[in-house]
Amino acid sequence: MSNHPETFSLDDLCRLTNLNKRTVRFYIQEGLVDRPEGTKRGAYYVARHLEQLLEVVKWQGAGLSLGRIKELIGGADGETPLPPPRRRRPGEIEVWSHLLIQAGVELHIDPKQADMTPDEVRALARGVMALVEQIKDKEKRR
Repeated sequence: MSNHPETFSLDDLCRLTNLNKRTVRFYIQEGLVDRPEGTKRGAYYVARHLEQLLEVVKWQGAGLSLGRIKELIGGADGETPLPPPRRRRPGEIEVWSHLLIQAGVELHIDPKQADMTPDEVRALARGVMALVEQIKDKEKRR
């Protein structure tokens, strides 16, 4: 077994990340990905480069700008932070759950953003309705 880390060509990285060469080079130029090891025709990439590219792809998929991704990558603690929730844009279609608790009291939930399953949304609704009933009963007894 070799003590040398696995190396990748630019073509390998492009194939593994589904990015084109121009995009990978741009990310390197922008400081989102480290420069390759070696120089000129002897340049190669290692697992660190692949991981960096996959992080950029993941965060772009979550709707982050390259500027925001660069800020997150530049974190000094060495731990990869979670990207913030995707910003809502005008014209986007969202599906919300709307629960009428009583006149004047409504609960609006974006299950996707809240990371809740339909069963969890139903359980939350039942819990909120039960809590409102408890509060009303307590007030009646006073």
